[in-house]
Amino acid sequence: MSADQNQTNQLITENLDIWTSAIKAKGRTGRGSNKTYELYGIKKLRNLILDMAVRGLLVPQDPNDESASELLKKIAAEKEHLIKKGKLKKQKALSPINEEEKPFELPEGWEWDKLGNFIYLEMGQSPPSKYYNQDGEGMPFFQGKADFGEKYPTPRYWCIKPQKYSYINDVLLSVRAPVGPTNISNINCCIGRGLAALRPLLDVPTMYIDCLLKGFRSQLESFATGTTFAAVSKVVVENFLISIPPLKEQKRIVAKVEELMILCDQLEQKTDTSIKAHKLLVENLLNALTQAKDHKTFQQAWQRIAENFGNLFTTEHSIDQLQQTILQLAVMGKLVPQDPKDEPASELLKKIAAEKAKLIKEGKIKKQKPLPPISDEEKPFELPEGWGFYRLDKTLNKITDGTHHSPKNGSSGEYYYISAKNIKDDGVKTTNATFVTKEIHDDIYSRCNPERGDILYIKDGATTGIVTLNNLDEPFSMLSSVALLKPSKKLNNKYLLIALRSPFFYSEMRSGMSGVAITRVTLKKLNFAFIPIPPFNEQKRIVTKVDELIALGDQLKSQITHSKKIQTKIADALTKITN
Repeated sequence: MSADQNQTNQLITENLDIWTSAIKAKGRTGRGSNKTYELYGIKKLRNLILDMAVRGLLVPQDPNDESASELLKKIAAEKEHLIKKGKLKKQKALSPINEEEKPFELPEGWEWDKLGNFIYLEMGQSPPSKYYNQDGEGMPFFQGKADFGEKYPTPRYWCIKPQKYSYINDVLLSVRAPVGPTNISNINCCIGRGLAALRPLLDVPTMYIDCLLKGFRSQLESFATGTTFAAVSKVVVENFLISIPPLKEQKRIVAKVEELMILCDQLEQKTDTSIKAHKLLVENLLNALTQAKDHKTFQQAWQRIAENFGNLFTTEHSIDQLQQTILQLAVMGKLVPQDPKDEPASELLKKIAAEKAKLIKEGKIKKQKPLPPISDEEKPFELPEGWGFYRLDKTLNKITDGTHHSPKNGSSGEYYYISAKNIKDDGVKTTNATFVTKEIHDDIYSRCNPERGDILYIKDGATTGIVTLNNLDEPFSMLSSVALLKPSKKLNNKYLLIALRSPFFYSEMRSGMSGVAITRVTLKKLNFAFIPIPPFNEQKRIVTKVDELIALGDQLKSQITHSKKIQTKIADALTKITN
């Protein structure tokens, strides 16, 4: 084995911890939803194995092997023989290869050639729709990648008049969006326009053809053209440049690739299982905090977490879970101690009611119909002494939303026109905001008048439930996708923000959202919704503690993100060593 091969094999066997630790978060769809993760390092490892395979770096060469040039002569002779017997169609001669086209140097005994000279190519052709069905009549029919792969392990369609065929042991190549995915056919079938069948000749291993296509996939993708459907033509596939080793080495490569891919499967399974087990453990331990029935049980649950903190909160998702639990504990009265000297929430609500009555008398807000009291069955958990559950209409001076008329707006104007896209966790972002004229603004603002410190709540669409404090001093207009919640001066608006962000309130508002094209929370539902209200002094203590703990979580998350970026860079760097 050459020094290069020793080096590259060591990259695989001696750096498995790096491959398995390089994990990328793939995002989330909303507050409270789970992040998914890509096993980035293992994906890079698979690509490295295939890259090594097609470069001649995966297994040692044997000078006694018959060269690839001799193999290609035999394949050409076999094609001529099959053409004469009418089993294959004659293809046009492919252009010779220039030295400038060759992307890297090959080992002794290998050859560069066009894919069309190495295999027999059959491009798919979809029959008229009247000839295929879902009733199981005829030959299995695969139109494209969506039909042939893990998503549909059995055929969705059958064809009674097939036009183009793929046979057992052919490599099926997706030639239309997405270009490049492959699969080895395990049945005789009819293939549509989205697929091409690559048929091995003589004793060429199908798996080596599959390795070639996977190893050179990015190059093949680069030849795709088209706007609606990116695709590669028969000419492109036939003329695609590939590296060909001696036949015996092809078989050694296939055996080694299979061995290493099994190792990757095992690593992937182990890592995936570990991620899922870790996630479940964190969830169960945090749930024990929120479900604790008394102080002693709560302390025991927290002790278990504290003793294992460094092992539990090692991912962004686990810290997200911790931060959500902090918010939940805050509104359950479990985050800070109660002080019996604090004025109870019931007295605070009397003051809010008096404030609202004064505003109604002054004509600043409208009188609302009283809502029914909250029944014991509605209350999701017990609250400490001095707390109470109260509907939002009791705690807020005003609940409304922006305009429902979508007025004329543009890239310039006198007043910002804010919609859901501008509402972020840390305030209103005007970077991509549009503008409206003063006349339009005055009409909207007469009903919906956001001021600094008011609560803005997204109530329409996929991001429903995102809530923030208005951080802008200047007045602006809003679209109806955002609700305006004006808190009483007697209520700490930052505590209100915590309550509206808590898992209890988020899940309650997201459940049963109305609408078809766009789901939404109605103003009526917001008015009926209720939150736990602690004494005013305790609200301030809760806000201080939540701010402190969330900030520490963000710091920890930043450190983890930085660590993952380094691991990803190392995985990338290890892969590039062979290039």
